[in-house]
Amino acid sequence: MTLERIQDQMGYLILTEDGAVIASGGELENSEHVANIIMGLISLADSILPEEEGYKKISVTYRNFSYMICLSNKKIYVVKKHYSPPMLNGDGDRNTNVSGIPPPVVNT
Repeated sequence: MTLERIQDQMGYLILTEDGAVIASGGELENSEHVANIIMGLISLADSILPEEEGYKKISVTYRNFSYMICLSNKKIYVVKKHYSPPMLNGDGDRNTNVSGIPPPVVNT
């Protein structure tokens, strides 16, 4: 499967382990800036746990999209995908956050 065929993908990057862009497409076409940010995020993730633990996948979720970052065969794969938070009631109102915990009620 090519990255272009991933459902709801908005763009992708394939990077070498040192951050050079091998391939890109969609909204991430030739996005050196995003590649540099991803490499900084990976460096931070690697510093949290010992190297033998390592990360398997990093997800960064925003309101309407997310980045999925995976390491495989000495390449870093980044996919930007549309994201829709879970809806738990039938009327379309979001009544939970990403963690599934209802937001706090604020009385004024």
